[in-house]
Amino acid sequence: MSALELKGRVALVTGSAKNIGRAIALHLAKHGAHVMVNAKSAERECSEVVELIKSAGGQASFHLSDISHPDGSQSLIQATQEVFGRLDILINNAAIRRHSDFESLSWLEWREVLGTILDGAYLCAHAALPLLKASNAASIVNMGGMSAHTGSKDRAHVLAAKSGLIGLTRGLAHDLSVHGITVNCLVPGLIDTERGESAGSGAPEHHSRNKTLLGRRGTPQEVAEMVGFLCGPKARYMTGQTVHLNGGAFLS
Repeated sequence: MSALELKGRVALVTGSAKNIGRAIALHLAKHGAHVMVNAKSAERECSEVVELIKSAGGQASFHLSDISHPDGSQSLIQATQEVFGRLDILINNAAIRRHSDFESLSWLEWREVLGTILDGAYLCAHAALPLLKASNAASIVNMGGMSAHTGSKDRAHVLAAKSGLIGLTRGLAHDLSVHGITVNCLVPGLIDTERGESAGSGAPEHHSRNKTLLGRRGTPQEVAEMVGFLCGPKARYMTGQTVHLNGGAFLS
């Protein structure tokens, strides 16, 4: 990306308190975007991201909300409008990545994962649409997952949600093209990130089963670079696509 090519734009990154979401927020701000940082409850981490952006000369704010519910997603979009007055870029990154074998997978856990990943993307896009329509170069990037394409043990709920994002991306690309809004799905694979207790014990099974052709794992910054491209001026002719970024671990 060229320096400050997102100047004047406002970006909202859900689930941006740490890991890939954090890297995306910092990267978009580095290239000139004003950024709304979001998490469900990680206030300290969100505040750290905002301070990092501001200390580098950028503009940022954060809003805690549960985007799996209409009230939470609506309050997030409203807060973005109140702080920045507009919205040009929506990154649907928030996710819960738990491990549960199907026999013990409860309806509550199924709904919690689907609610955050898939319902959250729908709710945020739906609530943000009036603001995105007012932009002259709006973009939505949905963050998929490689295991939705390769399959993985003990992750039926996560795989179902991430697969749903691909269909949502294609549907929105059709519906929103009339407004000049691009919609793409970025699918990172085998990225070095910190995994908390909610993600289960250790890395998922497919991390050990799949190997990259490049002999290493990717970094959150490399994912952020691709997000920046997808919502930047050089990708305005690209919409409805599923883009894989995995070092050759999965060839689409």
